[in-house]
Amino acid sequence: MKKTFIIAEAGVNHNGRISLAKKLIDKAKVSGADAIKFQTFLPEELTTKIVKTAKYQSKRSISQQKLLSTLSLKFKEFIKLKDYCKKKEIIFLSSAFDLQSLNFLLKLNLKFYKIASGQITDFPFLVALAKKNKKVLLSTGMSKISEIQRCIKILIKFGTKKKNIILLHCNSAYPTPAEDVNLKTIGLLKKKFKLETGLSDHSSEILTPIISIAFGSKFVEKHFTLNKKMIGPDHKSSLSPKEFKAMVEGIRHAEKILGKEKKIVTESERKNIKYVRKSIVSKKKIKKGEKFTVANITTKRPGTGISPMKYLKVLGKFAKKKFEKDELIKI
Repeated sequence: MKKTFIIAEAGVNHNGRISLAKKLIDKAKVSGADAIKFQTFLPEELTTKIVKTAKYQSKRSISQQKLLSTLSLKFKEFIKLKDYCKKKEIIFLSSAFDLQSLNFLLKLNLKFYKIASGQITDFPFLVALAKKNKKVLLSTGMSKISEIQRCIKILIKFGTKKKNIILLHCNSAYPTPAEDVNLKTIGLLKKKFKLETGLSDHSSEILTPIISIAFGSKFVEKHFTLNKKMIGPDHKSSLSPKEFKAMVEGIRHAEKILGKEKKIVTESERKNIKYVRKSIVSKKKIKKGEKFTVANITTKRPGTGISPMKYLKVLGKFAKKKFEKDELIKI
């Protein structure tokens, strides 16, 4: 079974400070993440001045641009973070939210390029990324099947090979209520689009991504913070380092449990065959030369003698020796 690729979604949980971003990298590595992902944007390119924050982003009604200006990092700082990730041996990723940020990240030659749920209808953005034919993580929050299909068609039309697209099931509520998680969608997406699938999870628990492995999730992305009580839009719905580590361990254990789509007799169970299967044995004393019948033979443990599957072949044969009760029959 292919190992699940686990992404610690740091997003903007660095609160605009590179020192905190580096601490997030340290903790993500210790927690077992394969990659850590940030968000790259220019506030004035991402949003107008008049749009307000969503309720999960801020209790106060302020502009998104004002909030995001306190949560952004400079391009040169992302270069430093990529170098720091290399040093710590964890993959650096970041989601771009505007064309300038995308062009910057393309120069960094990342392993994957994330299309956030809010970008799935951003035609100019999709075209610019598609032309580079990069491996794409396409998040599907807030999207109908027709919108996902349209996005995939755009990516392929403008240069992205279909095999380079990975679909991430996502619900864009922060946090996502349990009744809205709908993990069965992972299998639906895989069947509908014939693409590799995963989960970008915004639920407040670790069980959701662990269970997702059983539905075919090969990528798991989960929000990650140093402290859930920190001020910022995503901290509350993120996992602490301790929780994230428990999630990773749960996913790795789930992978072991799921195994392969193959029915085999494992070595761990093979040793029990002789103890729990049966053999043909004498039901009572049998004299030499006596015929084996349903009246004098039966099946009992252990499974070290003649298999009960040969019961009909044994019936009608004659005993070449005498047998005591419960003795394994030998012909």
